[in-house]
Amino acid sequence: MEFTVTATGHENVTATHASTWEVTTDDYLTPAGDCILGIDADFASAEVERDFVTACRDPDAEITARFEADGHVDVIAGAGHPDLEYSNERGFVGRTSEYVDDRTVMVNADKSAADLDRDLIDALADGAALTLTMTVE
Repeated sequence: MEFTVTATGHENVTATHASTWEVTTDDYLTPAGDCILGIDADFASAEVERDFVTACRDPDAEITARFEADGHVDVIAGAGHPDLEYSNERGFVGRTSEYVDDRTVMVNADKSAADLDRDLIDALADGAALTLTMTVE
């Protein structure tokens, strides 16, 4: 199963956070948002189909997040967790830890924002369109 979210980069995208990544529906980004990759997402985790969410609640689920902007692509692999809610109205957060809250869409991610391809991040900092495709198996 998969879904795709579109968002927009922003001049304040730095992607230096060492343990998370985020895509938000907010229409602004301050320099403090060092995990945020895209803003103005066309929907948030609360709107994801419930079948997808149910699949992500399996502790053995393999979840991937594929980020594409201006021809640059990077992929983050993570895991499911029984407590994943996908109930946040503002966005999606992937975590390298097992911490779960209403924003969390994957745990035990193999990369954070800081680990993503710098050409991808530069494109997002220049305001490129972002396509996030999430899959679960």
